[in-house]
Amino acid sequence: MPLQQPSSPSLALETRPHHARWPKRLPYSITPPQTSLWANLAISALRYPEKAALVFLGRVMSYAELARQAERLAGFLHSLGVEQGDRVILDMQNSPQLVIAHFAILRANAVVVPVNPMNRAEELKHYITDPDVKVAITTGDLASELAHASNDLHAPKRLLHLVVTQFTDAFDPGDASEDGPPQAWSSWLCTRHPLPALEGGQVHDWSQVLRTPHAPPPLVAGPQDLAALPYTSGTTGLPKGCMHTHASLMHNAVAASLWGSASMETVVLAVVPMFHITGMVSVMHAAIYSGATLVIMPRWDRELAGRLISRWRVTSWTNIPTMVIDLMASPNFARFDLSSLVYIGGGGAAMPQAVAQRLFEQFGLRYAEGYGLTETAAPSHSNPPDHPKQQCLGIPFMGCDARVVDPGTLQELPPGEQGEIVVHGPMVFQGYWKRPDATRDVFFELDGKRYFRTGDLGRVDEEGYFFITDRLKRMINASGFKVWPAEVEALMFKHPAIQEACVIAAKDSYRGETVKAVVVLRPGQAGQVSEDDILAWCRENMAVYKAPRMVQFVDALPKSGSGKVMWRALQEAESTSPAQGAAKPIGATASA
Repeated sequence: MPLQQPSSPSLALETRPHHARWPKRLPYSITPPQTSLWANLAISALRYPEKAALVFLGRVMSYAELARQAERLAGFLHSLGVEQGDRVILDMQNSPQLVIAHFAILRANAVVVPVNPMNRAEELKHYITDPDVKVAITTGDLASELAHASNDLHAPKRLLHLVVTQFTDAFDPGDASEDGPPQAWSSWLCTRHPLPALEGGQVHDWSQVLRTPHAPPPLVAGPQDLAALPYTSGTTGLPKGCMHTHASLMHNAVAASLWGSASMETVVLAVVPMFHITGMVSVMHAAIYSGATLVIMPRWDRELAGRLISRWRVTSWTNIPTMVIDLMASPNFARFDLSSLVYIGGGGAAMPQAVAQRLFEQFGLRYAEGYGLTETAAPSHSNPPDHPKQQCLGIPFMGCDARVVDPGTLQELPPGEQGEIVVHGPMVFQGYWKRPDATRDVFFELDGKRYFRTGDLGRVDEEGYFFITDRLKRMINASGFKVWPAEVEALMFKHPAIQEACVIAAKDSYRGETVKAVVVLRPGQAGQVSEDDILAWCRENMAVYKAPRMVQFVDALPKSGSGKVMWRALQEAESTSPAQGAAKPIGATASA
């Protein structure tokens, strides 16, 4: 059944101060295509059949071939019993297979459940059981983790099918050209991993699947049907699925394409993870809609990034600021040719002013920061490319009405005053999967419109630019990755030696913030387990970006009169401490 139709963008939004800085070539709001997201790939394949759609480690895939493989995989999913509205896990790092599988799921009238490939088995169980998934698609290096998660579940909750591809299905591991994979990637990228056993289910080899013709079902999914169920965590522990329709994702895909002046000649460096809402919508979907070329990197590597930008004349690069910092620190930076870039921007963390200034002085590039959440299909705010402000979220995005309100009264505040940032527009999600209570908590009505409460505190200046000032939600921002302490604590309580744990942010000279756990051990465990033991266990049982990098043992945690852990007291004490040394760089793991 179609979900509730989101409110259509008005043809002429109420005049706001930021419209004075609005790009003159663009309307304030748009009328997106009233089709499924699959239509974007189908149309680009009809228009540009032989054009490069994907470039991956030296191999090029055309639009016609991308559409052909996606349709064949959609037919196979249909043969497995995947029907309209069924959820399918997609657990991959950036690769051509991720793009193929994403569009295949949409072509099968199903719903993409994008999963962070850094998640471990204990975390993956929730992504199988909560959305009632029976089919998952992954890569060989991650397949055993998914199978382990499924095998640990009781029979009715387990996966029935696991489709496994190897990275070498998409490139030549013997390619020694500059486009080839870095030597450090050989062990995980160039290895053909054995297929795992799936209790009560079947494991299917990707290459065999694509060699077997299967007709896809009739395309019946429309704009108001569910397209993706990306998960976001929060203050209550387990992640919640954000219900996005084809319409909400379509809006921001088209808007991002227009905002970045994209065309069929645009060449995009796709290095931000495409399982994440920004990479999925503002990079992948925007590029496919435009008929652009995606130059795909599975992980961050500054030397490869520099070579790819130079070799493929990349014109658009959405990133995390730490990537730019790392690239500019390369001893080979002077050899790279960045002259083709016409758009560079990103979010997740503030871009240091000195780095932004160097980009402008050396390359004439104005770094455009943006802001958005999983619930808003990536950008709800972005800096206008011609008039960006540094250390700033930007102005409300196309079709978006954003306000700053008093968190208590929910009344709008005047410019300059701190309050909660709230958002209304066609990019806002429908609500949380199976969580009507949580959905009610984040929506309210103001001036006859339904606004989403972001949980971020900010202010708006006289020109309509938004700035973040604090958080209402308890969250850690590590190199642009959001870490939710309640989720980490829930996992840590499964350690047999831990009695209590409180997770807080510690300052880090590279990541900005890093994850610290303050731990009370069970009686008799002091001296039997070390801080390093706890850190190693965390790395084995949770995604590397959220695993604590620091552990402090204490005899007791501070508590209120009602017995609640006073995490804020621990956080304030930590905030007065000097910053730690730089943590492991972002490229050392899967973008951790």
